[in-house]
Amino acid sequence: MRLVHLDLKGAAPRVSYLEQVFPLLSQLGANGVLVEYEDMFPFKGELEILRSPYAYSEEDIERIQQLAEQHKLEVVPLVQTFGHVEFILKHEKYQHLREVERFPNSFNPHVPDTLALLKSILSQVIEKHRRSTWIHIGADEVFHLGEGMDSKNWMSHNKGDVGTMYLKHIKEVLGFLTAQYWGLQVLMWDDMLRKISVGALRAPCSLLGTVALVACACPTAVPFLTKYVESGFEAVWFASAFKGTTGPAQAWTPLSYHLKNHLSWLKVMQTVPRLAPLRLQGVVLTGWQRYDHYSVLCELLPVSIPSLAICLQTLVNGGFTEDAKRKVLDVLGLESVQLEQSTCEGRGAFPGVEIYHMVEQVNGHLKESILKALEEESAIKGWFSPYHRKHQFGNPRNMESFGSKVLKLHEDWESFVRDLRAQLERIYFPDTVEEWMEENVNPYLDQLRDLVRDYR
Repeated sequence: MRLVHLDLKGAAPRVSYLEQVFPLLSQLGANGVLVEYEDMFPFKGELEILRSPYAYSEEDIERIQQLAEQHKLEVVPLVQTFGHVEFILKHEKYQHLREVERFPNSFNPHVPDTLALLKSILSQVIEKHRRSTWIHIGADEVFHLGEGMDSKNWMSHNKGDVGTMYLKHIKEVLGFLTAQYWGLQVLMWDDMLRKISVGALRAPCSLLGTVALVACACPTAVPFLTKYVESGFEAVWFASAFKGTTGPAQAWTPLSYHLKNHLSWLKVMQTVPRLAPLRLQGVVLTGWQRYDHYSVLCELLPVSIPSLAICLQTLVNGGFTEDAKRKVLDVLGLESVQLEQSTCEGRGAFPGVEIYHMVEQVNGHLKESILKALEEESAIKGWFSPYHRKHQFGNPRNMESFGSKVLKLHEDWESFVRDLRAQLERIYFPDTVEEWMEENVNPYLDQLRDLVRDYR
């Protein structure tokens, strides 16, 4: 299986955009989507507090699944069950469930309310995904586990460690899923298991055998794979990345970096047959949209579609072959791809291509052109300094020497930004548009706006 990860904890696209993207995923070789809803799920009743103001409706969730079915894509919902639960624990109502009171990252596994809450979250999500045969329970990066008082007490009374405590909670979650939803297959990230001994993983009455592990992070997975075979796991997945791993505020996707990541995973895949009975079940192409619930947005989905296309076709063809390259160019309507420069030549014909080109302009020229005008124009430095502007005086003769140039630059960028905003609004909800502009455009354009205001 080749699942494309849709990380909706930031810049969740409107369903009308997914209508254009799903056929593309299918064409490029994906056969599933891993949907990390977080606060975009239409939680009901007690859980309604978790919903974003722009959360998808129940009809939207149904439409997403119909689209997936239409394009032969398996939908796998992802529900975080231990760490990365800031969207839950930031609310006062659930603050008492934090492992460490100050940090909203991870659940305290010793409070009975934690499991009760998880059962109700899982139930609501699974009920709305009755066609899905898989669920992903997250369970990665459980920061600060073992640092809370309840955990310290538990470890001293039970002569246990953080690993056994982690497994105890995961087994409770799995116990609920296997009892309640017979036949539903479970995925989880593997990073927390890497530090746990084979003995602990093999422990009697372990439900872990019912889970497929997703080996994440960099493709140095081979030592861990041997350990998982010894621990009795039968299936493994790999998690590569097509965007969202090269910096929390990354705005432009580095193509060669992500291609190399996939080529490394292909090498690891070749080693799996030697590890029988362990078998490779699938690959998740992750596309993180935020590093966590509180961080800024990284690359928008339209910006990373060329990267996604290259990565999918590399997996399909066992390398970035001539066939893979031709398919990418044909499907995306491009003339060529410059991997090292992370650029594409040609107008392109993929969903959101206008945003792709406009973000390229912002990324390559906005900051540079404004700083050049403000920093290198000697008449501005000499006759229109912050001191002149603060006290509102200056020599009109010198001011006129730079005025028309600055006004033209301002007018051009304002007109460009209006178009960009209109394109973003077609795909994204208002909160995303606002946040992206605040992070990527306003820090530079505002300097120019202020100068023009003072000049006038």
